[in-house]
Amino acid sequence: MNTATYQHRRGEIEQYFDRTAAKTWARLTSDAPVGRIRATVRAGRDRMRGTLLSWLPDDLHGRRILDAGCGTGALATEAAQRGAEVVAIDLSPTLVALARERAAARQFAGSVDFRSGDMLDPSLGEFDHVVAMDSLIHYRAHDVVAALSRLAQRTRHSVLFTAAPRTPATLLMLGMGKLFPRSDRSPAIEPASPAELRRLMAADVALSAWHTGRCAHVAGGFYKSQALEWVRS
Repeated sequence: MNTATYQHRRGEIEQYFDRTAAKTWARLTSDAPVGRIRATVRAGRDRMRGTLLSWLPDDLHGRRILDAGCGTGALATEAAQRGAEVVAIDLSPTLVALARERAAARQFAGSVDFRSGDMLDPSLGEFDHVVAMDSLIHYRAHDVVAALSRLAQRTRHSVLFTAAPRTPATLLMLGMGKLFPRSDRSPAIEPASPAELRRLMAADVALSAWHTGRCAHVAGGFYKSQALEWVRS
């Protein structure tokens, strides 16, 4: 991992989600009306969350899960309702506070430990499964694999994550975004192909006990992402 590059990008992401766009993301992840473009993002994220949750066991009692980049906590609370002990962490204290509020308002029966901080912090302990939904898409492929490698070393069964697909449509959307820069725009998304991620995974000695599993694409409107699974052999 290029530590300097990773930490710089992490700082940009924290700045964006905790200050610039906190209200936008709070609305996007609620039931409040949104515009047509954001509605496609909301629907795509709902589908992606459902996909990742479907790759976990139906009964999660006795399983410890890390929701790495938990945002406002939707995935964490759903996993907890299925019996998991969930540690949900995000760089944004603002979004984590909102996640706690929403979980308390739902009064669901489950265990979620919401925290703000770095998903790679080894003090978080060991897990049965790690889920990183749309939390690594702003990093370059080699930093994504290096981060997941560190998480995998403390994970017993599977690591589920998303990556931005390297498709003509995605590249066109990113190119158009660069033509119209705005001060409130999120850090640039870094597309990565499954083949590139597999190549980097194979070169990482720490991942020798892991292999790639399922892959699924979720696309609709302005949301385009791919879910990937790594499984311990």
